[in-house]
Amino acid sequence: MKKISHILLCVFVLLLISCSGNKENSSLMEMPMLTYPKTEKVSQVDDYHGTKIEDPYRWLEDDTAANVKAWVQAQNKVTFGFLEQIPYRNTIKERLTEIWNYPKYGQPYRIGEYYFFSKNDGLQNQYVTYFQKGLDGTPEVFLDPNTLSSDGTVTASISGFSNDRKYVNIRISKSGSDWSEMALMEIATKKILPDTLKWVKFSGASWYKNGFFYSRYPTPAKGKEFSAKSEYQKIYYHQLGTPQEKDQLVYEDKAHPLRYFGTQITEDERFLILYISEGTDGGELHYKNLQTGDKEFKLLFKGFAYNYSVIDNIGDKLLVYHNQDAPNYKVSLVDPKNPSAMTDFIPEKEEKLEGVSTGGGKLFASYLKDVNTKVYQYDMASGKLDREVALPALGDASGFGGEKEDTFLFYTFTSFTYPPTIYKYDIATGQSEIFRKSEVKFVPEEYETKQVFYPSKDGTKIPMFIVHKKGIQLDGKNPTLLYGYGGFNISLTPSFSISNIILLENGGVYALANLRGGGEYGEKWHKAGMLLNKQNVFDDFIAASEYLIKEGYTSKDRLAIAGGSNGGLLVGAAMTQRPDLYKVAFPAVGVMDMLRYHKFTVGWGWVVEYGSADSVQHFKNLLSYSPLHNLKEGVEYPATMVTTADHDDRVVPAHSFKFAATLQEKHKGKNPVLIRIEEKAGHGAGKPTSKIIEEQTDKWSFMFYNMGIEPYKDKKVKNTM
Repeated sequence: MKKISHILLCVFVLLLISCSGNKENSSLMEMPMLTYPKTEKVSQVDDYHGTKIEDPYRWLEDDTAANVKAWVQAQNKVTFGFLEQIPYRNTIKERLTEIWNYPKYGQPYRIGEYYFFSKNDGLQNQYVTYFQKGLDGTPEVFLDPNTLSSDGTVTASISGFSNDRKYVNIRISKSGSDWSEMALMEIATKKILPDTLKWVKFSGASWYKNGFFYSRYPTPAKGKEFSAKSEYQKIYYHQLGTPQEKDQLVYEDKAHPLRYFGTQITEDERFLILYISEGTDGGELHYKNLQTGDKEFKLLFKGFAYNYSVIDNIGDKLLVYHNQDAPNYKVSLVDPKNPSAMTDFIPEKEEKLEGVSTGGGKLFASYLKDVNTKVYQYDMASGKLDREVALPALGDASGFGGEKEDTFLFYTFTSFTYPPTIYKYDIATGQSEIFRKSEVKFVPEEYETKQVFYPSKDGTKIPMFIVHKKGIQLDGKNPTLLYGYGGFNISLTPSFSISNIILLENGGVYALANLRGGGEYGEKWHKAGMLLNKQNVFDDFIAASEYLIKEGYTSKDRLAIAGGSNGGLLVGAAMTQRPDLYKVAFPAVGVMDMLRYHKFTVGWGWVVEYGSADSVQHFKNLLSYSPLHNLKEGVEYPATMVTTADHDDRVVPAHSFKFAATLQEKHKGKNPVLIRIEEKAGHGAGKPTSKIIEEQTDKWSFMFYNMGIEPYKDKKVKNTM
């Protein structure tokens, strides 16, 4: 930002405070033009099937280079300099901290004689794992990640238990990276064992006898740990008490370096299942019958047209959840010796079967009915339907997992205005009772949720949830945040957000659109928004925006859009295709360079979803919507705050770096276009509470400020910063 005198700055702030409540968008009228850091260009031109594409900011891909680090510091200086001028930023942080500060619990689960659960006292950076003997026992701290770092950027979580319930695998990650180390603990004594496994990524632990199977990658080149392509994942067996270099190689595929490999052991240790995939969709399954001493894996289902997941076995047969010839998924009983002759155990229904869990000798099938959860209990031996589980309201229920001997289970129910509540479920009677209620400072009765079905560009009806205070006026003046994802077969179900309270209690509207590409209506819905159909996702999101404006919820001067990862791509595409439609945009950790995404870390795994620029057909499609390549000179784009993190090794920060540099170069107008780069953080998982509160504070401050709205103007919150 250009330097101005302290006196002028004070006058500017006073003007802002006095005018923001009376004149729409007045804040930007006094905002001086920002001076962005100079981003050098290089002469880099790539030839894609005869089409020349310039990539002048290619040097920003080298995340460890000194000049890139200097660029990051310069960008953050401008961004935080802008944010620090917002007069109510401290007020928002104080209020967000206040409502965040309450005990939060994860649902309990039984492991042998112990019950485990997670808890955050309120503002702890990481959840603490507790355990206790029996349901009425005294809780003790079992694992506290907050002791592993001073700033809360090291996470530790449970990733597997030994079958004799004596040992547990602990996965430790630093700064939000997908890389992790695996350690072992003795449960009864909480003693850390000397076993340490390094360079583990996307792997749990499948215990068998006196050890476990796990997946790991070769040691990456120094300095390239967070950006180089991840290749040649292998399956190993680790025997308890031995060093990692003694681990037995169980499976590798030198001919296919870009494949994922994972394992699963059935509960009775009869079958070892090998999962193989070439990306985020479609898989191949192999198996060994460990009781009969199989030496080699045998093919169960050939890949990669469908998704398969083994639930467990019933004797010498396997229960498999899949979508082979069943776009909405079903459960089949499969004889491994003759898998083509599988029989329906839970047939396909009109609704999407979202998942299946086991406990107490039962199967719990979770369906989505217009994006709301319905759960059915089946007998695991016969496949007979016992009952539909009576849930407390419309919303999302998760859990229902346990051991075969359990007589009761736990599940968590939530929705947009229903804070997460843990229920205890009696398997025999089907009765639920509240086990632990949320203590969040929120009054659900003051708010309402609607679900609407609006037409997209091609006439397809798209569901959208709209949440706001009861009695708001549909006068087009409500600050509104529209969120979406639309990809990878992921379903966005109703969930409670502490952060969204800031918006709702200031008269705002939160909208979530269930776009094609997600999994809300099964594989047909997914395929309608992937590969060459990806534009449908952006059309659905744009149509949601137009619906909210048409119905008077908001206007283009009060509408913000947000999404992360694939959702960051969504926001980037929407703001480049319709810059006139939005006031504010928040593309978070987004896939912005669709021509090169597959060249970094595990980006190659998304080719099944997006296609690759190595293909002529897919190159043209990717180029048509790639956010980086569709920024145009001289266009006024929405006020934008790109967010990423220096340790994001899922969607590398180069995507956001190059997008922000290009946006700052080509954008015209007063709307600020900034990038906020978090240090010692990754793609999102494991981010400390302190960093979450800071990031959400900046998001709401940026949004309200650029809309010319002063939050809490009638209810001042004491600042403690």
